[in-house]
Parts: sequence; C-alpha cells; structure tokens
Amino acid sequence: MEKTLNLAGHCCQALYHNALGVPMVFLPGLSFTADIWQRIGITDLLIEKHVPFLALDMPYGLKSSCQPKTRNPETNVQVVAEAVQSVFGSAVPVLVGASLGGYIALRYAAKFPVRGLLLIAPAHALMEDLVQSYSKFSLPVRIIWGSQDNIVSGEEMRTLAGKIPNAKLLVYKDASHPAYLSQPKLFKLDLLELYAKAEQS
Repeated sequence: MEKTLNLAGHCCQALYHNALGVPMVFLPGLSFTADIWQRIGITDLLIEKHVPFLALDMPYGLKSSCQPKTRNPETNVQVVAEAVQSVFGSAVPVLVGASLGGYIALRYAAKFPVRGLLLIAPAHALMEDLVQSYSKFSLPVRIIWGSQDNIVSGEEMRTLAGKIPNAKLLVYKDASHPAYLSQPKLFKLDLLELYAKAEQS
C-alpha cells in the first residue's frame, strides 16, 4: 500500500489501493503529507468501500518526503499526471486537493480529463489563466471552506463557485483552513457524495 514513485524527475512517497472503479487522487496542503488522509480515516473508509485511491507526497510540500522540492505548478501537475498513469493506467480520476493541492488539482483539470473535483479552500484559484479554463469544466465540483479560515476568504470561494459550472460551495461552520481536519465526519460524507456523482458523470 505504500511505495516510492519516480515521477517527472522526482522521487515521491505514495499511499495507494488498487481496486476496480474510478480512482481518487489526494493532494495535500503545503504543510501536510500523504499520511494526513490516513490519520483522519479516509484511506480505511475507501478500502472498506473498495474505492481505488492514491495519496501523494508532493514536490511543493514543506514536510513531504518528495525530492527534489519545487513550487513550480507545471512540474507539480506533471508529477500528478505521471503518478495517475503509473498506478491506474488510462483511468480518469477524481481529484481531492487541499489549499495548494487544490490549486494543483485545478491546474491538472484544466489540462487532463477528470471525473470530479473536491477542493478544500484551494489557493490561487482565481488566477486569470485558470479562470479562463473553468467554463470548459463539465464535471461535478465541490468547494469546501471553513468559516474560521484566515488564509482563504469566503468571498474568494463564493466567486470561484460562481465561475465553475456544476460547482457547489460547502461551508463548514467553525472550521479552520484545513476544514477536513476540523470536521472529518462531514468531510467523509461530502467525499462519498461527490464520488457517487463522479461515477455517474
């Protein structure tokens, strides 16, 4: 379930589970690593439900075991693309991205096919070149924002939800920037709801 992948010239740790069906790919925030999804019980939940998944340490991560490090968005998108192909072949994934991981997930979706997006307070989501690609998105999108988030504003997230077709903004009351940590039970329900939508799309 754990292995090191060589991706676009980077050596990155990954947690994964192979099964039949649409795979989910998890991209952590700047200060987190792939094992955050394990710590809040997401990986166990998906194994129990026979959902294939891949949780990646990313080159942008401050604490990730991925080397060498880079914040370059194109390189990080390429790492994700090679990881998806390496683990799942030609399967089209659902992407789950938190903060900077949400930004990379949006950039990936602008370039490659995606079945669905679950974004937790994605950073830099209103950059002009990205916004221009949103009208082409024909996939279910959920944007989660914690009402106590002091990094990304609710106004930004409402604007983003308005610019992406099929996007819904979900506000987690009293949750901080990593809202999934504040409300893991609610996050699991929203994750499974989006996944069911993505399977039908």
